[in-house]
Amino acid sequence: MRIIISILLIGAAIGVAAFGALGWQGRMSRKPPLELFPDMDRQAKLRPQEPNHFFANGVSSQLPPAGTIARSQPVETAAGAVYRFEDSPVNTGRVTGTTNFVETNPLAVNEVLLQRGRERFDIYCAPCHGRTGDGNGITKRIGVMSAVANLHDQRIVEMTDGEIFNTVTYGKGLMGAAGPLVPTEDRWAVIAYLRALQLSWLGTTNDLTAEQKAALK
Repeated sequence: MRIIISILLIGAAIGVAAFGALGWQGRMSRKPPLELFPDMDRQAKLRPQEPNHFFANGVSSQLPPAGTIARSQPVETAAGAVYRFEDSPVNTGRVTGTTNFVETNPLAVNEVLLQRGRERFDIYCAPCHGRTGDGNGITKRIGVMSAVANLHDQRIVEMTDGEIFNTVTYGKGLMGAAGPLVPTEDRWAVIAYLRALQLSWLGTTNDLTAEQKAALK
């Protein structure tokens, strides 16, 4: 019993001491505040556009050293270069200033993009959706995931490229978000390759030109 009383008395003494040092929260006072971590308020930093004698030229703001790699590079689209902070279809998958998804891929679809898309698809998508996109990846075969979308289903074939980009970016259902893992250009490259997969899966000889049909025969 004495031990409990002693603990209570010690706790009360600590509370009184803390209250005496700190006072009421939000109370106005002319005395300087008690700073437990003064370095959070008074940081040893260089303010931009102010003189500083540390550098030979005497200014705080310095040009990047030679060979520095910029943190943000613009994305080259069919309509020109776009930075990642811009409200642009290449970043959002939507028509600028609206909530409507863009119909087609904003990047220029060529052999290089498709090859990149194939590489990224095999890394990030094939484990679940399979390398052909039929939904029979390794995670389904070993029972980790029982339901995986077949990317050749009509509902997915009829989706706009922007909606697929949104799903890839933010995830849906059991599918996790790839936005933090896969760069913007690679997500569009995957979509371009997916469209090629769908065309190869669902296409017929009626989609060929006369010259292509003759070569096929």
